[in-house]
Amino acid sequence: MKIATIVGARPQFIKISSVSPLLRNDHNEILIHTGQHYDYEMSKLFFDELHIPAPEFNLGVGSGNQGEQTGKMMISIEEVLLKEMPDLVLVYGDTNSTLAGALCASKLHIPLGHIEAGLRSFDKKMPEEINRILTDHSSDLLFCPTQKAIGNLCREGMNQRSYLVGDVMYDAALRIVQIAEGSSRILETLRLKPKEYILATVHRAENTDNKSCLNNIVEAFLQIEEKVVLPLHPRTKKYLDLYGLYERILKNKHILIVDPVGYCDILLLEKNAKKILTDSGGVQKEAYFFRVPCITLRENTEWVETVDASWNVLVGNDIGKILDASRNFEPDGYNETLYGDGKAGEKICRILDGYF
Repeated sequence: MKIATIVGARPQFIKISSVSPLLRNDHNEILIHTGQHYDYEMSKLFFDELHIPAPEFNLGVGSGNQGEQTGKMMISIEEVLLKEMPDLVLVYGDTNSTLAGALCASKLHIPLGHIEAGLRSFDKKMPEEINRILTDHSSDLLFCPTQKAIGNLCREGMNQRSYLVGDVMYDAALRIVQIAEGSSRILETLRLKPKEYILATVHRAENTDNKSCLNNIVEAFLQIEEKVVLPLHPRTKKYLDLYGLYERILKNKHILIVDPVGYCDILLLEKNAKKILTDSGGVQKEAYFFRVPCITLRENTEWVETVDASWNVLVGNDIGKILDASRNFEPDGYNETLYGDGKAGEKICRILDGYF
């Protein structure tokens, strides 16, 4: 069986590391990288570190407005699919690469599988929410990470093609953190001690592209008394410079700005943090995996289980809420099986074998 896997952003590179090696044991997989994340730190570094095969096709689309980027991807993806004519297309998550791949597969009548299906933030102002919904409704096979995701799809009439498999990122985190603990020197390099710093990541357009939102987040970071470690996403750096906020951060001795880091390094930074401040969906989950309190810089989340489990609190860009949570938020209790048993990739491969 020939399978075309379409990815384009850093979280998707992590996810395919739990599935692609297993697929290639029995099937012919071709990997299509749209180029949505195109600099070394956000793309090639992850392929190297996770030992993912080099993409057979790198479309080099790059950045752009939502419609422009998605349209360019569709043009290039369609050309590859027409040339290769796979038996199945696999897409992951909720990016523009996900939607572009889903639409192309659907229009060419190629069976489509969506890994990380069924997530809903119920906020259609988020482009990711639109991508999720359209991809799910276009898919023939829906691989869900949680019971809540299954419930969402059942309510939308898609229960017959939905499968509860667990979270492929949980598979990856369990596997790679063991490697990271033996190979990464990030704590020594940054002179950090476990549980004596707060890790922060900011990259979503709703926070970076709005001057008021980003200013509030920066203001809160500046008022946090503890050390804040901030691996700086290229998008965030661009807007910090544009809004005149970058120099303010540099002058603050409590904030340590670092370049984007690889997956092994970020896992160790997450696992050893006292708390995590983030607007990333993947980091919210990883915080839960490692039992680190998470403070989410958004008004909603697709990973509602982490909030229901009291390990994640939503604060948006409210300065007071961010500061209160950074000082006082403490989780209670833990569910070991919330995101599966670490074998989601194996379950997906078995389902695909049965489907064909």
